[in-house]
Amino acid sequence: MRHLYNLLTYLLLIPFAFYWLFRGIGNRSYLDRLSQRFGFGFPKLDGCIWVHAVSVGEVQAAVPLIQSLSERYPQQSLLVTTVTPTGAARAAALFGDRVSHCYIPFEFPNAVRSFFASVKPSAAMIMETEIWPNLYRGCGIRGIPLVLVSARISPRSIPGYRRLLPLIRETLSHGIIIAAQSQADADRFIELGANAQRTMVTGNIKFDVKPDPAVAENGKRLRARLFGERRVWIAASTHEGEEQQVLAAHRSLLAQHPDLLLILVPRHPQRFSGVQNLIESEGFSIISRTEQRSCGPSTDVFLVDTMGEVPLFYAASDIAFVGGSLVPIGGHNLLEPAAQGLPIVTGPHLFNALDIADKFIELGACRIAADSAGLARIVAELIDNPEEAARIGRDGLRVLQQNRGSLKRLLVLLEPLLDERDTLETA
Repeated sequence: MRHLYNLLTYLLLIPFAFYWLFRGIGNRSYLDRLSQRFGFGFPKLDGCIWVHAVSVGEVQAAVPLIQSLSERYPQQSLLVTTVTPTGAARAAALFGDRVSHCYIPFEFPNAVRSFFASVKPSAAMIMETEIWPNLYRGCGIRGIPLVLVSARISPRSIPGYRRLLPLIRETLSHGIIIAAQSQADADRFIELGANAQRTMVTGNIKFDVKPDPAVAENGKRLRARLFGERRVWIAASTHEGEEQQVLAAHRSLLAQHPDLLLILVPRHPQRFSGVQNLIESEGFSIISRTEQRSCGPSTDVFLVDTMGEVPLFYAASDIAFVGGSLVPIGGHNLLEPAAQGLPIVTGPHLFNALDIADKFIELGACRIAADSAGLARIVAELIDNPEEAARIGRDGLRVLQQNRGSLKRLLVLLEPLLDERDTLETA
């Protein structure tokens, strides 16, 4: 089946190129180092520890791992690869020149070979759900240790993987070590052909991301400067079809709490202008972050049309709605608002982070809104009952504290692999 897969990658070469060029028309960041997608222009490294993080969330989750690797192996170069330009921008903001970055190549065999020839990884770590048959095989035939970090497979994806079971079994057969988020994830990997002896549960590294202590203080100062004494709720990482529901909830809330301000943070930067048009068409008074001015008493919505500032605006808010959950995207990171002690509201579509969501639901550390009416009702209840809002925020912090330790377990797993490679390369 691998030969058929490779044939398919070559057949998709021209459509893929046109797709990426089309994306670049609306968002020029998609043209950034476009040649790397096709196997050209990678950095020349004399060996590296390679960490792949598809986009912003995975890059953020990888921070404690990358920091630990940098401290433990200062002589080793570190390479981060991403798929999305937003992930690349986040990596640059977090690590600067201390860590190399390139885009991961598409799965054309020639592009994959060029990638390995250029960066020469001594070890590879793939964050969460990324399964790349040719890249995994490339590690296997070169004897490069490969670890899937905080690995997860959603129940919804299992039928699709089963249809490609021979290819998936081969992909997972190259001595790969799977550090799964939960026992359910480990069982699903084993069901797809992973070696049970090399599959273990280490937990979710996202719990080990420690917020910058300056964020809370900076958020308070930002709030005082931009919003004054107004009450504020935030809807972060929202998607198409979700902003309409959030705005409908906000309209209802304004009838009860006329001074309430909504901070709206769309997930993808290419949608910023479209969301601004939507807000204006709905008749709301709006100020955007890039305008660099404070909200007046009549401002209804503050649009965050910048990247990398979600934690700061969580710290400037009273209540957080986490998007990608009122529409079937699968939900986004509940841990960022929890780290700020905020009461959290989310929608019912949480399949992308079900293990984390279950922990919050079990402890009553979040509230679930089925639709825009439910969102308005829950936010109103939290505004009117500050003791309950504070209790939910405290329980969210407790979820974080109780589930830390994944990084420590992961490093225990990684150190023998990396130390062995380090010894071989310096011998």
